[in-house]
Amino acid sequence: MRLMQQPEGTGGDRIYSDEFLRSLMSRQLRLSVACAAAFLVMLVGLPLANYLAPEWMAQRIFGGFTLTWFLLGIGCFPAVWLIAWIFIRRSIALEEDEVAEVQNPGGDTPGRRRLRVDARRGAERRMKVPPRP
Repeated sequence: MRLMQQPEGTGGDRIYSDEFLRSLMSRQLRLSVACAAAFLVMLVGLPLANYLAPEWMAQRIFGGFTLTWFLLGIGCFPAVWLIAWIFIRRSIALEEDEVAEVQNPGGDTPGRRRLRVDARRGAERRMKVPPRP
């Protein structure tokens, strides 16, 4: 059986290197911790709100449901779906940025362009300069 070879100049060797994997894993770890923290805030927030403001959480809304049951029954599932959707989108973007960096070292990758544009806009806001088109 013959293994498929990586084309020359594509950075194929670097994609399988420890440095590449370590970089990708550390960025994915930061993303995972951020998403887990958002989930924990949601998970702990409802019981904490019930403990700290029981009369407010016992208010009846939308057809006799209390605010607690409304948030638990209606709010939790969309929040978990949103966290998962953000995680998947950002995870794929991180992988694509890493691969683009390997295939075009020192070049312009989508992630770098976003950072540069965001930094420029932030500097323009601080200096009160009208943004460029």
